[in-house]
Amino acid sequence: MKVVLAYSGGLDTSVILKYLIDKGHEVIAYVADLGQNEDLEVVRKKALAVGAKKVYVEDLKEEFVKDFMFKALKANAIYEGKYLLGTSIARPLIAKRQVEIAKKEGATGLAHGATGKGNDQVRFELTYLTLMPEATIIAPWKDEEFLKQFQGRSDMIAYAQKNNIPIKATAKKPYSSDPNIMHISYEAGVLEDPNFRPNEDMFEITVSPQEAPDKETRIAITFEKGVPVKVENLEDKTVKTKPLEIITYLNKVAGENAVGRIDLVENRFVGMKSRGVYETPGYTVLRVAHLDIEGLTMDREVCHIRDMLTPKVSELMYNGFWFAPEMDFLMAAIEKSQEYVSGKVTVSVYKGNCIVIGRESKDSLYDSGVASMDVHGAYNQLDAVGFIRLNALRLRMWARKHGRK
Repeated sequence: MKVVLAYSGGLDTSVILKYLIDKGHEVIAYVADLGQNEDLEVVRKKALAVGAKKVYVEDLKEEFVKDFMFKALKANAIYEGKYLLGTSIARPLIAKRQVEIAKKEGATGLAHGATGKGNDQVRFELTYLTLMPEATIIAPWKDEEFLKQFQGRSDMIAYAQKNNIPIKATAKKPYSSDPNIMHISYEAGVLEDPNFRPNEDMFEITVSPQEAPDKETRIAITFEKGVPVKVENLEDKTVKTKPLEIITYLNKVAGENAVGRIDLVENRFVGMKSRGVYETPGYTVLRVAHLDIEGLTMDREVCHIRDMLTPKVSELMYNGFWFAPEMDFLMAAIEKSQEYVSGKVTVSVYKGNCIVIGRESKDSLYDSGVASMDVHGAYNQLDAVGFIRLNALRLRMWARKHGRK
C-alpha cells in the first residue's frame, strides 16, 4: 500500500517509518513546517535515509496564522477557560495537507504517530475521515502487533540502533515539547506530577516575570473585521503588517516581558485528565486586544450570543472537529459577529501582564454624550422609571404569591 506518513523526524515517527517499510508499504514522508525552528532539510535527509520513497516538506506557517489562528481569535477560542488551543488547531491543518498529498500521489493510506491515549489521534483521524473517508488509517500505537514489539521508549531506541536510524534520544529533557509559531506545549515525564514546578530552563520563548524588564512596553494593535492587520511598538516605533510577521514579532516582545505562560490540568477528549504547561506569548496579547476592541464596537446582544458560542467552538476545536458541519455553522455566526470589529487597541506588557490602556474605532458604539455622568445628554433618566417597573412586573407578581417571609 502507498502510505503518506505525518513525519516529524523524532524517535517515534522515525521508527514508525521503518516499521511501515518493513511491513511492505511504500511510504511517503510528509513534514509540516509550522514554525518549530528545526532544520527541516536534516529531517528530510533523515527520512530518505530511513527509506522513505519521497519526502514532502511543506511550509504551512502563513496558512496556519491566517486560516487557523486568526479564525480561532475571532471566536476568542479558549478551552476550559485557560488553554488557547495551539496544538489543537495545528493538527487539522497538518492532516488536511496530508490528505491533499495522498490524493496527489495516489496513496490510499494515511499514517500518524499519535498515541492511543491523547487527543491528537482524534484530531488527525477525524480530519482524515472527513476529507478522505475512503482512506485506510494506519495508527501503529493502536496496532496490537506494534504494541507487542514496542513496549516503550527503550525498545524503540534499540530498534533504531539495530536499523541504523539516527536518533537523538536523551534524558536531558525529562518531558516532551511540541512547538509551533503559536505556542510551545510541554507534557509527560516529570510534568505528570501535577504538583511539580517546572524548572526555569524548560521555558524556551518566555522569560520569568522576575527576569523581565522593569519598564513597560506599549504596543498598538489595529484590527479590521476581527483580524489584526498592524502592530506598532510605541517605544521603538517598530511596525509589522503581515500576518506571520505580526505573530512572530509579538512572540518576541511578549516573551521578553514574561507574557503567555499557562500551567494547567485539562480534560482530554478521550476521558482522562492531563497536566500541560504552555507558552503562548504573542497570541495571548492578540486575544486580550481582540476582546477589548469587541467591547467598543460590538452590539451587546450579538456579543452575549457570541459569548455563548465561544465554549462550544473551543470544544470542537479541542476535540478535532475543525472540518465538521457544525463548526462551519457556528463559524458563520462568528464571522458575522466580526463585521464591525475594527479599530486600534493599545496594551502595556509588563512582567507577565498584558493590560489594555486605550482603544479607538470609527465603528465605536460608545457615546460619551449618552454615557457621561456630568451631562444629561441625549439620555432621559426619567425613562428608567418605566424600564425598571416593567422588568420588575413578574417579580412583583411572584412576591404577592410567594413573597419572602
